[in-house]
Amino acid sequence: MDRQDFEQISRTKLFRGLPDELLLQLLGNDSPHDHPKGQLLFQQGDDADHFYIILSGWVKLYRQMPTGEEAILHIFTDGETFAEAAMFAGHRYPATAEVVADARLMSINSNQFERQIAQSPKIAMRMLASTAEHLKLLVTEVEQIKGRNSLERVAYFLLSMCPAGATSAVVNLPYEKALIASRLNIKPESLSRVLSKLRAYGVNSVKHQIIVSDVALLRKLAMES
Repeated sequence: MDRQDFEQISRTKLFRGLPDELLLQLLGNDSPHDHPKGQLLFQQGDDADHFYIILSGWVKLYRQMPTGEEAILHIFTDGETFAEAAMFAGHRYPATAEVVADARLMSINSNQFERQIAQSPKIAMRMLASTAEHLKLLVTEVEQIKGRNSLERVAYFLLSMCPAGATSAVVNLPYEKALIASRLNIKPESLSRVLSKLRAYGVNSVKHQIIVSDVALLRKLAMES
């Protein structure tokens, strides 16, 4: 495995602080692979035989509703892990995972990982922490959708994409605006209207780029509710 890939994996919340020798055992002989936009990694109900680490790109996790619509649970990016909890949930994936921007992913065999957990309580604690972090993120997203109007939701999303400490920023949207609208539980046409309203707050949209001229003003709007 490339040293840069290994170091990036070692910095994830799930593996941070583990000795290199133990981490190498957990990863086995596999290496990261590139996955194109649109590829399905697994589908709801499939056997949960692997979980994933994102080295670059974006992956959405969603459930298919009886109406045929998609309910997006979360969208993951660099340094995050997903689907590890499926090992303890009947060994079936409870949702579908799709690559929404070209991604480089490391997949880890669930059976092999389970055997390592049985031998190392330290890894088991990391699994609990990772699962708790995912739950916290889901609760936060539900709060954002239920407790804010559409203008505040979009402002909060754009704020989360701005570099920490920046006074201004150019945000490259990681995936289609229709998907962003779905994630924020608003209609695509409503997202366009909201982006137009945000011009009054120093936010301008140019294709897949959002120019934020005043991050502090955007933060004030996002935190209003």
